Amino acid sequence: MQSAQFLAGKIALITGSGRGIGKAIAIKFAQLGADIVVNYSRNRVQAEETAEIIHSLGRKAVVLKSNIAKEEEIKLLFNKISDEFGKLDILVNNAASGFNRPLVEQKITGWDHTMNVNVRAAMLCSQYSIPLMEKAGSGYIINISSPGSTRVLPDYIAVGASKAALESLTRYMAIELAPKKIRVNAVSPGLVETDALKHFAFMTNNDVTSRTIANTPAGRLVTPEDVAETVAFLCSSSAEMICGQVIVIDGGFTLIVPK
Repeated sequence: MQSAQFLAGKIALITGSGRGIGKAIAIKFAQLGADIVVNYSRNRVQAEETAEIIHSLGRKAVVLKSNIAKEEEIKLLFNKISDEFGKLDILVNNAASGFNRPLVEQKITGWDHTMNVNVRAAMLCSQYSIPLMEKAGSGYIINISSPGSTRVLPDYIAVGASKAALESLTRYMAIELAPKKIRVNAVSPGLVETDALKHFAFMTNNDVTSRTIANTPAGRLVTPEDVAETVAFLCSSSAEMICGQVIVIDGGFTLIVPK
């Protein structure tokens, strides 16, 4: 059984942690004793709000801006983490982006942006985290994926392909980094009610949420806190032998044929 503060003394970076799932993960880690690097790309106000909550929990929070679509900004981000903490114990590749269009309307610029943020950035952040995790003696990398990696969602071709690549990357990283005592896994949440959903065309139908709940055996939508609980578990000694897996959190939604 884990102690209530099993992440005490740990340093965690959650990309895109100013809002939504990333914010919930950052707060959960702080509740478990970790100090947090709150990363954002555009909205500093949201990132500062996350940091204030972390401070109220008695933990340290450092707010760092970084557009992870750009390698030079990722490098600068990790240089700052190294200067501030000297190590890194946990990396959660949460930040995501994408241009939701059907195939015939997909532009190369949108495709490249989606792949850069959702896959290339995860690879680069992981690369830069390795020396800092080796200094810590071990580490955890968790990638946030999506059911769209294996199931076809409306206008989701670029994001879905990027998430499929992210899950493949998870497996390759897990095997390569396990001997270094760095555990790599992914979490794939179902429909989570966050602001990000507003960017999906199919969510303009007000009936989507109610139909999703009706077709979810657990009887409700996934919350950011549900995701945070699973990510925290994967960063615990209880999950030491879970390696290279994609954990689906959807209340059973993807297991059944919709009514």
